[in-house]
Parts: sequence; C-alpha cells; structure tokens
Amino acid sequence: MSTRVSRRVALKAFGSAAAAVPMLPLLSHEAALVFGAIQKTRAAAAPRALSRAQFATLEALVEAIIPADERSPGAREARVADYVDLLLSETGDPLKQQWLDGLTLLDAEAGSRFSRPFARLSGSQAEMLLSEISRNELSPQTPLEKFFVTTKNATIHGYYTSEIGIHKELRYQGNQPLPEFVGCQTVDGKDCEWCGQKADRCEMKNEK
Repeated sequence: MSTRVSRRVALKAFGSAAAAVPMLPLLSHEAALVFGAIQKTRAAAAPRALSRAQFATLEALVEAIIPADERSPGAREARVADYVDLLLSETGDPLKQQWLDGLTLLDAEAGSRFSRPFARLSGSQAEMLLSEISRNELSPQTPLEKFFVTTKNATIHGYYTSEIGIHKELRYQGNQPLPEFVGCQTVDGKDCEWCGQKADRCEMKNEK
C-alpha cells in the first residue's frame, strides 16, 4: 500500500469509513470554531492534548500522508495536526491514550532504525518506514499498524474539512465554510455579507 494518499484516493476514502479501524469522532461546535480561527489567522500551534514533541511527530506524519503537490498545499499547511489535537482534547482517555501510545511507538521505531525521532527523518527515511508500517493496511495487526490506519483516516477527514482542502484542493466555489450562523444582518440595518441582501431594499419591502 502507498503511504502517501493521492488526492483522488483521499477524496474517495473521505466518503466512507475504514472498516479495520474506527474513525475519530467529529469536532464539537466550539472546537470547530477554534479550528476555523487557527486556519484563518495562521496562529502558531498551541497543542491542547499533545506535548510539543508529540505534536511535531504528528505534524510530520500527516504531511507524509498528504504532502503538498502542484495543485494544493499539504496536510501541514491545512493544519491537520491541529485538527487531530483538538479532537483528542475532547475525547475520552482510552482513545487519547491510544494516540499517545501510537506516537510513542512511531518515534521508537524511527529511533531504532535511524537513531532520530520521526519528525527529524528525511523524506526518503520517512517513506521507507511508513511503507513498512502500512504493508498490512487492509488488515492491520500490530498496534503501530493500527495507529497508522487511524491516522491516515483522520488526516483525510481533517484535510477535506479544512479551508485548504475545500477551496484550494477541491476548488469549491460555492458556499464558504460557516462555523456559526449569525442571521441576516439587515435586521440590524446593515447590508448582509452572508445572503447579499441590502438593508435599504429590505426596508422598502417592510414599508410595503
């Protein structure tokens, strides 16, 4: 199995859950607002559930799964690691611990093979290591193999719910992501940026 996900394969996988390993739950409304703000402001990473070292490992891993290409940025710029960290900050301890253990196993494997943590591997070293881990992707057996499948699923979901995944990769030109419904602003006598209604036109209708 390929460790990197082609955009077409990723989009196909986004519409269906992998049977071998369950997906993470969805972000809460509050966390979705935070994720939107992180992407909009490009704020520095401030992990909530992970340590800085764990976050660096996760960030390197998701970028290895969906790297930047000539069409669009990769998972790192789409802030997929922030997405996963927010999810983990809201999950119960068993699921969170599985991720912490998985990141530890990945760094241990990288250290055993290349004497450095995963985040410091070269592109070819990361590809070599992940190729081995993903060999049984359809029927993962070891904790590290299962962790990779879980991370791959979460990376795909996080990427295609991000601003970059929706607009730069899919080139979606329709509705913009709206994390919070604020209502039509003509109620306050303003032109509404959401529905396009003009305040003066709305007032004329009300007078009639």
